[in-house]
Amino acid sequence: MSEINAASNALETCEIQGIHSDIIHFVQNRLPDFNDLRELADVFKLFGDSTRIGILWALSESEMCVCDLCALLKMKQPAVSHQLKNLKLARIIKARRDGKVIYYSLDDDHIRKMLDFGMEHILES
Repeated sequence: MSEINAASNALETCEIQGIHSDIIHFVQNRLPDFNDLRELADVFKLFGDSTRIGILWALSESEMCVCDLCALLKMKQPAVSHQLKNLKLARIIKARRDGKVIYYSLDDDHIRKMLDFGMEHILES
């Protein structure tokens, strides 16, 4: 094993076995319910696809219909519609009908904040 790998592994494990009960108790009282953690993981899974991120970013800028999203992202309608359906089921986006056109937008501004925080993180140098 190289010296770098050995140093890295040393940082990831304790040299002694010990439990810090006060820290465990402190965190345990603040840890969300397991079902809430699962729902949160599901929300973050939606951010794990560049197509969905593109759709979300576009909708954070303006309300758009499927045709507009397809033109912007250079994608076919079935692919975009599939992603919109998943995002709508997860209550990330909402839809409104205006005659024969359905317009999509973010359900609330929390999603834009998440996108901004993520972009800020990756642009840090």
